[in-house]
Amino acid sequence: DVDAVIAQSDVLIDFTIPAVSLNHAERCAALGKPIVIGTTGFNEQQKQRLAELAQRIAIVHAPNMSPGVNLAFKLVELAARALKGQVDVEIVEAHHRHKLDSPSGTALRFGEVAAKQLDLNLDSHAVYGREGQVGARPDQQIGFATIRGGDIVGEHTVMFIGEGERLEITHRATSRQNFAAGAIRAAEWGVNQPPGLYDMPHVLGIDKLGGLAL
Repeated sequence: DVDAVIAQSDVLIDFTIPAVSLNHAERCAALGKPIVIGTTGFNEQQKQRLAELAQRIAIVHAPNMSPGVNLAFKLVELAARALKGQVDVEIVEAHHRHKLDSPSGTALRFGEVAAKQLDLNLDSHAVYGREGQVGARPDQQIGFATIRGGDIVGEHTVMFIGEGERLEITHRATSRQNFAAGAIRAAEWGVNQPPGLYDMPHVLGIDKLGGLAL
């Protein structure tokens, strides 16, 4: 009985699938309880519904709850703005053999962060694999490469590749515990917030670091 559980709780933490997460958010809104969502893969209509529900309750929605990953998002944002027009952007991610989606939601968020600072639409400038005679690399392309194998918890590298130098921003997770700890931190923060749609940079207090907002 989801309603009974939510009614007795201060906040709900949800890592499921989009349809279930959205249903849980609906129930939390009906009962006036905040929710932390780590689920990825929402379509635009589902994202819009979450934004509507966030007018009634606090919703912390992030593709990755790791504090380190979210700091890396900010570093990528700063690098993309500073190096705009001077580098090619490539994203490499690796996960365990059982992961269902590709690229990972975290890799896609890295792409979105970089694309925003480069004034690009990720949907029209991303490439998710190269094979054969593909020709020269377009200037405004954002490339993704995916590795799957064994028990890799999660690794992401964003490369800013220029003439004569390369900047790499890398995060490696060696345990899933950091994701759980981040979710709990988000819950402790979110339970004291007014209605709104929040992300982990809000939880960590870095959403406007350096005058730049994610």
